[in-house]
Amino acid sequence: MANGWIILDKPSGVFSKSAAMRVAKIFNTQKNGHIGTLDPMASGVLPVAIGNATKMVPFIEEFCARTKEYLFSVQFGFETDTLDITGTEVARTDIIPTKSAVRGVIPRFIGKINQIPPRYSAVHINGRRAYELARAGEHIDIPVRSVEVYSLELIKIDGDSWHFRMRCAPGTYVRSIARDIAHELGTVATIDMIRRVQSGGFTIKNAQTLDFLENLFNNGGDVGGYLAPVDFGLGDIPVLNLDDGATKLYRNGGFIKTVEGKGVYRVYSGKEFVGIGTVDGGVLKPKRTI
Repeated sequence: MANGWIILDKPSGVFSKSAAMRVAKIFNTQKNGHIGTLDPMASGVLPVAIGNATKMVPFIEEFCARTKEYLFSVQFGFETDTLDITGTEVARTDIIPTKSAVRGVIPRFIGKINQIPPRYSAVHINGRRAYELARAGEHIDIPVRSVEVYSLELIKIDGDSWHFRMRCAPGTYVRSIARDIAHELGTVATIDMIRRVQSGGFTIKNAQTLDFLENLFNNGGDVGGYLAPVDFGLGDIPVLNLDDGATKLYRNGGFIKTVEGKGVYRVYSGKEFVGIGTVDGGVLKPKRTI
């Protein structure tokens, strides 16, 4: 069975789960997962876990995928119910801000800020997804959440589209950033493009398109050559190396006397990745084994 990561360049118009399932089909496995759901209209980096790499998803999400980078573009003057161009227009105005005005408010959206996610989002409201309630026409009160934006800049203006680059923590909604910038300027706006170029240690330069992978597979090519190793993306977690005896004990669920300290560690036997463990009081305990 194949094990590892496909760093997918998800196309616009495809749901993240559907894209991950298509990758899994290439590798003939039901054991798959992905990190960081992208909106259907968004494109870019979607890390897809195959086989044993699925065991690493929670550790990457908790300890490693702390920075996401997006390119996005905005059209001022109208707003839709989804906050992107796939939605239905709900507001329109003739107010188009100046470049200096936009750049003037950008600093207000850098750092820890409060944000209300879009109505059409995967946020849970009383056990259901917000987008499910929105599609059913139900009233939704989405609570304010604290998010963090590391950097935000206006890159260029191309016709009606204003292009931005943003680096942020997980949970930050690009569509909400665009909406709030516009509201701060006394106008409205809608996203017309979102592209994620980084998710933790996964970057667009290492990504492959779905069309490329499916065409390669259908023509008998080596899709396995594009699998990143199971421990890819775990670089923010410190390393412990075990000898052969300790490795065998670890894989059998045994506790191992090791370094003083406390926390989560990547465990190796030489260059071989054998899993994730936790250390407390100088004792290593297996958390996930490979």
